[in-house]
Amino acid sequence: MYEIRFHGRGGQGAVMAAQTIAEAAILEGKQAQAFPFFGAERRGAPVMAFARIDDKRICDRTQVSEPDMLVVMDESLLEIEPVASGLKEGGCAVINSRLEPSEVDLGTVTRCVSVDATSIALEMLRAPIVNTSILGAMARANDFVSLGSIQQAIMNRFGEKLGEKAGRLNAEAAKAAFERSREGLCKGERKVQKKNAWLPTWQETPPGVALPRTSKAGMAVGPGSMTQNLTGSWGVSFPVYDEERCIKCQRCWFICPEGCIRRSPNDDLEFDLRYCKGCGLCAKVCPKDAISMRRKEASA
Repeated sequence: MYEIRFHGRGGQGAVMAAQTIAEAAILEGKQAQAFPFFGAERRGAPVMAFARIDDKRICDRTQVSEPDMLVVMDESLLEIEPVASGLKEGGCAVINSRLEPSEVDLGTVTRCVSVDATSIALEMLRAPIVNTSILGAMARANDFVSLGSIQQAIMNRFGEKLGEKAGRLNAEAAKAAFERSREGLCKGERKVQKKNAWLPTWQETPPGVALPRTSKAGMAVGPGSMTQNLTGSWGVSFPVYDEERCIKCQRCWFICPEGCIRRSPNDDLEFDLRYCKGCGLCAKVCPKDAISMRRKEASA
């Protein structure tokens, strides 16, 4: 299986690039999948997208943590994102940069293809949307999918959305990037950035879940979305609480995504079934089986 991880910024077309490379693989009779990962969904925010290609059925649906190919659509991400994390030994990186591969510092020494995809996009598309340009550089870095199939997938996908002329221009941008790409070894001097992860203990108060429901400026604030939205009707099961088994560890209170579990001053627990969706997380984390899930009876 060949796995690809795209790092870009909102508006650069990382998701479309992943979808297009997957379509190109399918045109060649391969199996493929593509999917995005968003944090804050706004233009310019760091985003990731993933693609997998194989000759047989792909059953893995997880994010790509150890890619064979790393695609960086904005080199400024090297300063703030651990983009090189997990890159397989013998893998390669495709970087949108004016620098030669030997001048690119990825934080690890690996085979690298650099291309000034932004200039190509501005020159040919009149917009700094670099996804089709970067696809051409990917074909240069590895022939797991041919440039011809990539161009056909671009014309199919972009032509359908933007018209035949736009599809053709984007396909030409991919070819230009293929021809202008430079290959070499990148440097590994940069300290790979690591994101700070919040790893709370059970005793720490999670933002949102512990907040009381209040109303401000006409909006319901707190866990469980709006107080008027009785999401308890969505579930097919509900929790049954055995107080005698409970040791008051409050793991269920911590984990509840809807804030349905309330604590009294003496740490007894109450379950607000008006908002409980029956996810069962509380039962799963309970160390004493004090919570069990029961199927709701059909209403008459």
